[in-house]
Amino acid sequence: MKKWLYLFSVTILMLWLAGCTASKNVAYIQGAGEEDVDEYVQSTPLYDARILPKDLLTITISATDPEAVKPFNLTVPGMRTGLTTTSQPQLQPYLVDNSGQINFPELGMITLSGLTKREAELKITDLLGKYLKEPPVVTVSFVNYKISVLGEVARPNTFTISNEKVNILEALAMAGDMTIWGRRDNVKIIREDAQGNQRVILMDLNDRNIIYSPYYYLQQNDVVYVEPNKTKARNSEIGSATGIWLSATSVMISVATLLVNVLRK
Repeated sequence: MKKWLYLFSVTILMLWLAGCTASKNVAYIQGAGEEDVDEYVQSTPLYDARILPKDLLTITISATDPEAVKPFNLTVPGMRTGLTTTSQPQLQPYLVDNSGQINFPELGMITLSGLTKREAELKITDLLGKYLKEPPVVTVSFVNYKISVLGEVARPNTFTISNEKVNILEALAMAGDMTIWGRRDNVKIIREDAQGNQRVILMDLNDRNIIYSPYYYLQQNDVVYVEPNKTKARNSEIGSATGIWLSATSVMISVATLLVNVLRK
């Protein structure tokens, strides 16, 4: 009786320890406390997206004299939405080419790659100075700022970001968060830089210092991949093997039944 009680106690203890380990692997940003608040505010600069090749931009030029800036605001005709109704003309989007440039009216080719929106606005404002009597208001916006999240998440998808700022935790939230089988300690970010080079960046979301990482905020066109853990991989292998075994067994039973029927005749 004592031996069985001992074995039962050891089994319960092992299950409890396994549960604690699993719970520890699931939690994000482990060990962070209130003492980190001041450090975070002082050491983390505000993120600002930078323009990259293949970005689509809209550039609006405004001034007190609309006619003076009209040549710099190119529009495309609206699409017909019915027999008699058409939509309003839309601003012409500018595609940043592989050299990081756009072809802007009157100004010609302008290099914008690597600049923030504010830096691009200031640059265009300076270039327009010789064409306008008063400084214009220049507004640059991203049209195709998007990120993709796939792997062990609830709703893998590609998401368009309206404010051009999203961190990795927000991206996972948009995808419905990781499933219980997703590896928090080995999330991959696939990123292409301005030269077209592909990089794979590993992120440990269990680490309390993740918010200080230079990759905490995502760039446009980033792909976030959540790898399945060993348990999910093993279950997948078992499930595949079981399916093959059941199929083979079914075929064997069918063949055996057919032979029995033939031999009876």
